[in-house]
Amino acid sequence: MPDISIPIEGSALDAAGGGHASNERDSVPPVTRKTPYAFLPALPRQGRGGTVQRVQDVIRDAIVRLDLPPGTAIDKAALCAQLGVSRFPVSEALGRLAAEGFVEVLPQRGTRVARIDLADCRQAMFIRRALETEAMRALAPRADAGLLAALEANLRQQEAALDDSPRFHALDLALHALLLEALGFERVKNAVETARGSLDRARLFMCTPERKLSTFREHQAIVAALKRRDAAAAVTAMERHLDAVMTELVDFADKNPHAVTLLREIAAA
Repeated sequence: MPDISIPIEGSALDAAGGGHASNERDSVPPVTRKTPYAFLPALPRQGRGGTVQRVQDVIRDAIVRLDLPPGTAIDKAALCAQLGVSRFPVSEALGRLAAEGFVEVLPQRGTRVARIDLADCRQAMFIRRALETEAMRALAPRADAGLLAALEANLRQQEAALDDSPRFHALDLALHALLLEALGFERVKNAVETARGSLDRARLFMCTPERKLSTFREHQAIVAALKRRDAAAAVTAMERHLDAVMTELVDFADKNPHAVTLLREIAAA
């Protein structure tokens, strides 16, 4: 797996001005006008919620896609200019994203994209493991032809997308969504999707050729067990799949400490 070090040294001031020196862990890399947010899509004029919600969705998507890497300073004025909105909806959206754990507001220093919280990822994977393995136990005896056909079609598309990381990641999410939709428990589906949100950004870091091939084979094992109506094998296949993801995430954290907030840092804070 490649070493993806993301520097977070430096400082950035909020548009209001003012700032104080900080230690390395609390510093924010500077953003200049030479690095505008040109990668952000145009703000949708219609959609769920108002302007604040749409700004929040656009920024969150950029963070999850790693267009805004962990530790990157947020330039509110540049965001306002790129999105064509006033300062208020950007500030409100960042406040909501801070509550979700996607950004950090550093008093007198500005706002930055939060580093990946390894402890939060562990909790999220614990939730996914508990719910998705039980979903396999419930689904295996009643997996019908329609579900199996949809899963097989997804696997074919995954194999064709092994050289296309964004496409492969989307198909990975779609396979798990097919399983949860077939289960039919809306609250379980919502809980898994919420937990998965904490992991999506981290998993994009691990979208290496080796990890994609392993993921594809793990998905094949899950679907094969469902086709056999073998509940125990389906549970085991899902456990191995989710455990492999967590193992690689821990390995990533060891190699890229600047991108990750570790439990020992939280305890020392």
